[in-house]
Amino acid sequence: MLIGSYTPWLVVVSLVVAILASFTALDMANRVTTAPSPRISVLWLLGGGCAMGLGIWSMHFIGMLAFRLPIPLGYDLPLTAVSLLAAVASSIFALWLVSRPTLPHSRLALGAVLMGCGIASMHYIGMAAMLMRPGIEYHAGWFTLSVLVAVAASWVALFVAFRLRHNDTRLHHRIVPAVLLGTAIVGMHYTGMAAARFPANSICGAAAGDGLQTQWLAALVMVLTIAILAVVLLVSWLDQRQQAQLLRLRNQRLRSSLDDAEAELSQAALHDPLTHLPNRLLLQQHIDQALVDAELRGGRFAVMFMDLDGFKQVNDAYGHQTGDSLLVAVAARTRQLLRPTDVLARLGGDEFVLVVAIENDEDVAAVANRILQAIGKGNLVPSHDLQITASIGIAICPDHAASERQLMGYADAAMYQAKEAGRNAYVVFAAWMSDSAEQQFRLLADLRRAVELKQLFLQYQPKVRVSTHQVCGAEALLRWQHPEHGLIPPDRFIRLAERSGVINDLGRWVLNEACQQVRRWHDAGHDSWSVSINLSPIQFGSPNLLQEVSDALERHRVEPRRLVLEITESAVMRDTDTSLRLLQSLARLGVGISIDDFGTGYSSLLYLKRLPATEIKIDHAFIRDLENSSEDVVIVSAIVALGHALDMDIVAEGVETAGQRSYLERLGCDFLQGYLLGRPVDPERFMQLHDLPRPRMSLAPELNTLGGGHFLD
Repeated sequence: MLIGSYTPWLVVVSLVVAILASFTALDMANRVTTAPSPRISVLWLLGGGCAMGLGIWSMHFIGMLAFRLPIPLGYDLPLTAVSLLAAVASSIFALWLVSRPTLPHSRLALGAVLMGCGIASMHYIGMAAMLMRPGIEYHAGWFTLSVLVAVAASWVALFVAFRLRHNDTRLHHRIVPAVLLGTAIVGMHYTGMAAARFPANSICGAAAGDGLQTQWLAALVMVLTIAILAVVLLVSWLDQRQQAQLLRLRNQRLRSSLDDAEAELSQAALHDPLTHLPNRLLLQQHIDQALVDAELRGGRFAVMFMDLDGFKQVNDAYGHQTGDSLLVAVAARTRQLLRPTDVLARLGGDEFVLVVAIENDEDVAAVANRILQAIGKGNLVPSHDLQITASIGIAICPDHAASERQLMGYADAAMYQAKEAGRNAYVVFAAWMSDSAEQQFRLLADLRRAVELKQLFLQYQPKVRVSTHQVCGAEALLRWQHPEHGLIPPDRFIRLAERSGVINDLGRWVLNEACQQVRRWHDAGHDSWSVSINLSPIQFGSPNLLQEVSDALERHRVEPRRLVLEITESAVMRDTDTSLRLLQSLARLGVGISIDDFGTGYSSLLYLKRLPATEIKIDHAFIRDLENSSEDVVIVSAIVALGHALDMDIVAEGVETAGQRSYLERLGCDFLQGYLLGRPVDPERFMQLHDLPRPRMSLAPELNTLGGGHFLD
């Protein structure tokens, strides 16, 4: 037998090349899997398979060059090429396998056997390329072990490459697996070499014929090794630059998106969602800035408080959808009359405020007259022949006051004087009008006694379950019948109650009265009906709210789940942590939590998912144009999907037409409210209308004493 030996430094080089090939394999697996398109993925698969196969083949022949026999050696070129193809084919197959979405154990085992046999074939074809005569004899045990080592190395390579294919490309995450895989591949090679037996009279046929001589093979292998190293480094460098550039672009896009989102949130926080005019907060900022400018430059400006005459009757007669269209038209027509430096804001309802720079009193009169004439022309809502007028109260800085609060109060008082003077007029504030503050105090005093004098009462607007088309409860709405002034609009006395703190007493009365009514309904056989009440932001911040709710439920023997507390987004977002703790306590009590006017506030989805709410109430602003606005359809669909994803029921309010109802039912709303389904009525009339298997659909206009609305409107 011929005794072979090894050149130590070439053995080390073969190990290094094997590690490089393993590193290339892991890197290419990542490229194939994360390629942006199927075409690029195929290119990475073919290119990566060739690079990986060349690396394994280079390791094999460097190991062959490290082997020495006491006879000249050479290699047959065709067989050498076949061994290279075997290495490349095995590598392409391996990359294809690890790029699959899944790699179950059965597929992994089969792939390891096929790849291991391919690598073993490369090795033994390369050995056959020496064309030894007589042929090489192989020790059965070492031969079997070499094949098993090839299969095991393939199994480890496939498993590691599959696990790391989506990992990041940082170097230290792949060096250790590459070293382990490279060592396993080299181990297979030298195990196969140990299996070879060379008879004593053997000669190398490739060295004597046209085979590839060892010196040329050495140069070829060195060139391939350098090429592999260059390809790996170049690809890594190019990919790093590309990823860094893409990351910068993504960060820029994300920053731009965040800026846009911040601008949209700012727009929503500072502007009225219906007319897109500045809201109360932004108006206050404008007035404060105007006060500073007036003090520095000695100028004058007027605050004009405008309220539409008969707007409530428009809502009652034509519905909220027409009322909203009227408000938008008034805002647009008024804005056309102003200069760019003037400010027009909407406070809510039909109240508008203008901040106008003036030089003399004639300027104020001219602006007010133009506005009154423009609004009084009619044709504000094309589909209805509406005749609407306005009353304007004016306060001037610095003539009347030099603070935002006083200017707004005086303009408000002057506006009420315009109402009392016959409407469709403007009034400039005068000192004697401050007496109207006494009227407010008298009204407040009357409001404090209204509960004990039984002047307050509740009306109930039905709430219909979409799945059964039956009434499942009602929303309680507070009303005040004053002995002298008659039925006072809720927005007037609720605002007064919030400013004075009386709202807590009113809210406590509403809570107790609503629970008592639920008990009556249940005793009458409607034990599935529930009642919703609105919580004022002031009442929601009361430390006694939880105990008051608990006491009312216990006093009237009402199941907590039959009471729903409606809280606006803005009330929740005032102090999110405190609000969250209170809502969690109420939820533990068992009452329902409804997020009212959803979509019109300035809230955060991060907090919404933490709120223990049971339902979301879509504001009627998104309902009124549902039949004609694809944007509103998209918004309502998104709210429904969001609510259902958070396991909340969806309530749509302000349903006034059959088309709106049809849309909302198709979009997946769970409950509906609105004039189409029933107007607010007293408890006895509510029972008469809805003590039936199905809800009554007639509008019953004769019952509309105050129209729909809101305890806090």
